[in-house]
Formats: sequence, structure tokens, C-alpha cells
Amino acid sequence: MDEAESALAVALFSEIFTADQLLRSRLTRVLPAGMEISHFSVLNQLARASDEKTPAQLARSFHVTRGAMTNTLRRLESAGHVHIRPDWDDARRKRVTISPAGLQARDDALAALSPLISQIIGDLGQERARAILPILRDLRAALETD
Repeated sequence: MDEAESALAVALFSEIFTADQLLRSRLTRVLPAGMEISHFSVLNQLARASDEKTPAQLARSFHVTRGAMTNTLRRLESAGHVHIRPDWDDARRKRVTISPAGLQARDDALAALSPLISQIIGDLGQERARAILPILRDLRAALETD
């Protein structure tokens, strides 16, 4: 990589890291009390899922360790937001579903996040947001191959 490519890479990833940090900070401030971004993300995925998920499937989906996902699921379970049951076909596995309270918590979080998301998209502009989306998807896909 030559000097120009290196400078481009540093600038690109610096912008991504900074945007991620700023977005997470703003999202955290508007989420309902006690809810973390990881909790919302898991609840949102489970709410859209048509079937139960294993903790391992969720960990892969979010690119986190099984231990990290187990910690998140324990917190969600203790809050009454998910149900975790044994897998009847394989006792080593567990199955996770969202509870009615989890659906309500997810809906409350979406309601809290919607004004912020609308403002960000409004400030950026829908056309620019649509234009950058394929680039971000390509970047994510390239990073997922490792």
C-alpha cells in the first residue's frame, strides 16, 4: 500500500469509527432506562424472526463471542424480555424467543429511537443516505469474509 492509499484508509476508517462512536452515544441516551444497544439489537432481531434462535446463531449474527451473547441473553431473560428453554432434540443447546414483555420493550425502544433516526436521515438527506447504503453493505460484506 502506497502513502496515498494508506492515508485514504486511515481517513475512511477514522470517519467510520467516529461516526459509530457518536451514533452509539446518541442512541444510548434515548433508549429506555436500563436498555443497552446490544439488548435492543437482539430484541429487534428476535421480533423479526419467524422461529426460535440458538445463542450460537445469535452470536454469529452479531459477530460476538458466545460468552458475550450469553451475558446479553441472561440480562434480557432476567428482565423478562426473552424466554430461554432447552432444545428438546439436543440437550447441549438452548432456544431463545422474545417474550410479550420483550416485544413491548422493543416497541418502546423503537418509539424512542425514531425521532433521532428521522432527524439524522433528515439532516443527511434521503438521497445521500440511499447512495451510501450500498457502499456500506459492500464494506460490511468484505469485512465478514474473514
